[in-house]
Amino acid sequence: MYIVLLGAPGAGKGTQAETLMSATGLPQISSGDLFRAVRTQDTPLAAEVRSYMDAGALVPDDLTIKLLLQRLAEPDAARGALLDGFPRTVAQATALDEALAAQGKRVALALYIDVPDEVLLQRLSSRWICRNNGLHVFNTLTHPPRTPGRCDLCGGELYQREDDKPETARRRLEVFHAQTLPLLDFYGQQGKLARVNGNQDPAAVGRDLLAALQQAGLIAAR
Repeated sequence: MYIVLLGAPGAGKGTQAETLMSATGLPQISSGDLFRAVRTQDTPLAAEVRSYMDAGALVPDDLTIKLLLQRLAEPDAARGALLDGFPRTVAQATALDEALAAQGKRVALALYIDVPDEVLLQRLSSRWICRNNGLHVFNTLTHPPRTPGRCDLCGGELYQREDDKPETARRRLEVFHAQTLPLLDFYGQQGKLARVNGNQDPAAVGRDLLAALQQAGLIAAR
């Protein structure tokens, strides 16, 4: 059971991935995780991928697919996986379908967390992260720190990533629209797309995602 989780930056994929992993028992796999892991691997494929990364170049789709298939062959992914942030383009999705089909497998469903651009921009530009621990994340709109500029958990300084500054956030959304949004048609034409309203309380988004999985027959009704 392979499930693709789609959504623009700021749509809440990371939050909802936790809900989906709990409900399905599937591991969350992202291209970012794959590329970070490759730094520690001593294989010919890892060395080839690192050669592109070290040169600041994009890793070709065929190598990314090989890296993904290598990860999917690990024991925890024997029943499938939740693919978060991959594929990013129609070309990657086509290559993924072909690679899975060669193994008698397929993507079962693509879940799209749909959030209006103006809300995404507001969410992204309101996000601040603890400099001491990058896992402590605050949002001045929905989860503000008790003391402005300071982490509630450790007192560390909060800062805003370059990716979350308004101009950068706007460019990230432009890239998403150009490269990733066409995946909605790609999976829609296969009858594998489920849209969920992401402009609501995270718990409600999670319930809607689980309902989509139930409707597709991928998990039992609760």
